[in-house]
Order: sequence, then C-alpha cells, then structure tokens
Amino acid sequence: MPPTNSLDSTPLDRWRRRPVRIAFWVLLALLNTVFNSMVAQIDHARTAAWEPWVWEWTSSLVILALVPAVLAVERRWPFRFDTWRQSLPWHLLATVPFSLVHVTGMVALRVLAYAAAGRRYDFGRWEPGFGYEYLKDIRTYFIIIALVSLSRLWLMRWQGEARLLAAPDAGPPVEPVERPERFLVRKLGKEFLVNAREIEWLQAAGNYVNLHVRGRDYPLRTTMAAIEERLDPARFVRVHRSYFVNLDYLAEIEPLDTGDARLKLRDGGTIPCSRRYRAQLRERSGETPAVPV
Repeated sequence: MPPTNSLDSTPLDRWRRRPVRIAFWVLLALLNTVFNSMVAQIDHARTAAWEPWVWEWTSSLVILALVPAVLAVERRWPFRFDTWRQSLPWHLLATVPFSLVHVTGMVALRVLAYAAAGRRYDFGRWEPGFGYEYLKDIRTYFIIIALVSLSRLWLMRWQGEARLLAAPDAGPPVEPVERPERFLVRKLGKEFLVNAREIEWLQAAGNYVNLHVRGRDYPLRTTMAAIEERLDPARFVRVHRSYFVNLDYLAEIEPLDTGDARLKLRDGGTIPCSRRYRAQLRERSGETPAVPV
C-alpha cells in the first residue's frame, strides 16, 4: 500500500503518477512517429503513400511497448555520473535483446499490415537488415536512457536531495556524525538543514531512502540498513521492510484482517505496517499516549 498525502498536488507529485509518465512516453512516441513518417514519405516518394507510415508506426509501437523493459533495466543498473562505468556494459548487453524484439515485432506487424492491403512485405536479407536496424536501435535505446537520466536530474534539482553531514576536516564535529541531528538538503542550487526530528517517515526507493518532511520527499543515497543505525531509536521505529515512522507524527494504528496494519499520520497520510513489525510498534507506541491502538 503506497503512502498517501493531502499535499500530493505539486508538479513533481503529478509527474510521479504512473498515468502521467505513460502519457509522456505515448505523446513523445506520437510526435516522433508523425515527424519521421512525413520525412520518410518525402524520401520514398515513389512508394505508395501509406507505406512509409506503416514502416514508422510499426517500429514506434514496438519501441513504445519496450520502454517499460528499458526502464526496468535502468532501475537495476542506474545510469548516473557515479555509476555509468559499471552500468554501461549491462546496458550495451541489453541493446541486443531490445533490437531483436524490436525488429521481429515490427516485421511481424508490417507483414500483417501489407497482407491487409493485399500486398507482400519483404524485409530482405536478415543479416544486413538486422545490422542496420541494430545500429539505429542502439541510438534509440540510449536516447530513452538519456531522457530518464535527464528527468532524474530535473527531479533532484526541483525536489532537493538530502545528504548526511560529513565530519569536518579539522576539529571535532558540532554534532554526532554517527547519529545526526540534521540532514543537509540541496535544492535549486541552495543548501539548507532539515532537523532529524522533523522527518515524519522514511521510505526505501531503489538506491535511495526518501525522507518525508512536511509533504516533501528528499532522497538520501543510502540503504535502509545503513540509515537504521543512524536514526534515534527513541523516535524512529521500523514498521515495514521499506518504511520507518517517526512516532511523534503517528496518529493512529488501524489493524487489518491480514495481520498487517495501516498507520495514519497527523498530516492525513497513511503508510503500511507489516505484521512482522506490528508487535514492536505496539510496544513502542504504548509509550506514546496520543497514538490509539
């Protein structure tokens, strides 16, 4: 059960919604296909007018269907400034099945389209034909990766990214580095501090842990296991393999028939609590009279 929040109305929040992201890829494919079809029709003026459109649309439909697979590969091997050297070989390897599926799928669709028009489609010899298409598919694959990377940079810039305070080069730290009282957040070229006690809940998100503060999520590049060691155990409790909650912001524990629970927060949001951590939460929340069980 994903968390919900009444403040989920910003442009960044809307971008995170699945229908919006799907609409983005569909619109991008539509515009690109129409443009390419017009160019192909000019370049192949001697063919039937509908043929260049069939070529471009069959190709684009298969590529659009492959976008979720490319995004899954990118999530597994993120293509970032600090990881691209390790990720690049995997992405190059992924271009091979990407191109095989693309070429096979578009040829199959073209055969059907030509048959419907009473014609026969001939792709030609597969060896040179696939080699030609593979070179184009490498470009298409990495354009998708580039768009994902750019959108991530845009999100980080507007959303803000949290960091742990590092120990000073000289002299003692102003606060415990092992259990920080504040996190450094960089947003739109500016830096500010977020008090750890103001974090309402934390959620694992791939290679990041999102710090939820006053309706905003600030990703911190770490793991749940690593951040658990640096959270105040008197304030934060783990309620799910992907969630920690700040007991100061917990309003109600709603038991579910499955043995799990739904946690209602003071801002109106909800996060899940698995049965594995529910007993621990009940014991801890007993120290917080404002939280009904």
